[in-house]
Amino acid sequence: MKLLAVIFSSLLCASPAVADLTDDVRCREIAFSQSVETKNPDQFRSFIDDDARFVSDIVRRGPDAITEAWAPFLSETGPRIQWRPQFVEVLADGKLALTRGPYRLVAMDPDGNEIEHWGTFNSVWRLHDTGEWKVVLDAGSPAADAPPEAVQALLDQEDNCDD
Repeated sequence: MKLLAVIFSSLLCASPAVADLTDDVRCREIAFSQSVETKNPDQFRSFIDDDARFVSDIVRRGPDAITEAWAPFLSETGPRIQWRPQFVEVLADGKLALTRGPYRLVAMDPDGNEIEHWGTFNSVWRLHDTGEWKVVLDAGSPAADAPPEAVQALLDQEDNCDD
């Protein structure tokens, strides 16, 4: 019985720490998206781990190559992209986390009409000794159709993140 009380107490004490880490990662993911939404390449680059891999049509490695590949999204005249985490999972050791959620990409067709594309992103974040989370792996996949309205609404929700 005493052992059960110790285990229960440990779980109660651990829950706020995991919740704090989860919220930290959620806010980092949102800020990462906002760096692209505001077309800020330096801020975008600051979220990328030195050993990062971004997977799309090819694998891009490191902040320089990744930022260069994302240049169209960071250009004032380029396509717009926005994403938000639907799921955030932090490993028990608190050093790695996964974020996953919807993204919306808006581009122009050759006639100047906006075309909306939806998909799902997956990011893996690593906690550095400095206390800063950085993306180490990012990959996404396009969706055949727009997600349900409840998932789309994630893009418009208040983020409740402190700067």
